[in-house]
Amino acid sequence: MNYLKSCLAASLIALCTFASAQKYNSVVDKSIAVVGGELITISDLEAQVRLSGAYGGYSSDKALRCEMLERMMESKLFLMQARIDSLNVNSDQVSAEMSQRIDMLRSNLGGDEQVEKTFGKPMYKLRAEWQKQLEEQSLTQQEQQQIARDIPDLTPYDVKQFLDTADVSSLPIVPTKYQMSQICIYPDREAAAMAVKERLLSIRERIINGEKFSTLARLYSEDPGSARKGGELGMMSKSVFWPAFSDAAMALKPGTISQIVETPDGFHLIEVIDKKGDMFNARHILIKPKYTNDDREKAFKTLDSLRTAIVVDSVISFGTAARFYSQDPATRTNNGQMSDPNTGSAYFEIDQLKPQDYEAIRDLEVGQVSEPIESLDNEGRNGNVVYKIIRLDKIVPSHTATFESDYTELLDMVSMEKRMAAIDSFLEKKIDSTYIVIDPLFGDCDFSRKGWAQKVRKED
Repeated sequence: MNYLKSCLAASLIALCTFASAQKYNSVVDKSIAVVGGELITISDLEAQVRLSGAYGGYSSDKALRCEMLERMMESKLFLMQARIDSLNVNSDQVSAEMSQRIDMLRSNLGGDEQVEKTFGKPMYKLRAEWQKQLEEQSLTQQEQQQIARDIPDLTPYDVKQFLDTADVSSLPIVPTKYQMSQICIYPDREAAAMAVKERLLSIRERIINGEKFSTLARLYSEDPGSARKGGELGMMSKSVFWPAFSDAAMALKPGTISQIVETPDGFHLIEVIDKKGDMFNARHILIKPKYTNDDREKAFKTLDSLRTAIVVDSVISFGTAARFYSQDPATRTNNGQMSDPNTGSAYFEIDQLKPQDYEAIRDLEVGQVSEPIESLDNEGRNGNVVYKIIRLDKIVPSHTATFESDYTELLDMVSMEKRMAAIDSFLEKKIDSTYIVIDPLFGDCDFSRKGWAQKVRKED
């Protein structure tokens, strides 16, 4: 009996030897925690460890297992309450998360066979397990939202009261923020695209005439990640790629070469190596449009003339010039004012700015307009070349958050603290009042909630 316990404890750290692995597997469904009417077994815990490892996130050690077990036990408490509250599973969310999980695992591990090998089960069983897990996760999340909804709406008085009692050192530091406007001109994309297509057609003809796709990918592809591997991308889900790329690849038979395919990253030739369901392994050659000094000089000349008309001659306002001459559809209708595409905010922190844009405005005073620069837009993975002038509209210096200047940020902070306090209170009460038994194997875990320690079963 003592030998079995020591083997189990050792296997929780790592399956170091064949003997310990055999003992571990022989009790794979041993219950390690009971939370109300819910069981957590070693196999449940190990499935979570394998899942986190397959996502590339964790090492395999006991501290991780302690952390995961606590998280799983907390989820069971939320799940029990969700059932009492008669909450319903969000089927659409579960379906979307199932697809996302499977696509990610297939891509990370290299297909269904490797997923099955990693988890030691066929895909149909994994799908069933993950379906149940994601449904429970849906209920858990909804219960957390229910707890948060029960918190009364906060008022400016609540935020002011928080500020009056908070330690100044605990208040958030608001970083320096910039508000800017721009006028953009793009180079001749059509001519550059035509040049790339002609080059790719020449490369395609060489492949058809017998040269190896992989050799030409190493020589010419501008995707550094795959070029050194002969353009090979590895077995991945089609959802990982731009739709135009995956559609073209899925339509090809293995060994055949695509026509030229355009995506926001540039122009591609594709050779499919293998296909399995909605996954494929392909090689590609990526070439991006190149722009000449003539493009740059022509754009700079136009931008310089606009800058002179705005700054020196004052014959046109920056906003009017942006509406009439800027080629950026996202900003021209708003007098050129820039906004973060992810948040919609008109204010940018330094690390949210393109390096070229920050270099252009770093020495400007508010109201000044930069010289013409070459920068990048937000299209594709790396952005496309664009030429622009930037006006620095406003600088908000770094400061400790204040009620007058940063009410929204402080409201979010106080709301988060209230939500966390409500969830902490819920969990502490549930841990105290719920029938919970934790196996002694986890008696030395440093759980974040001390109430768990009282629930560890004493060893026989």
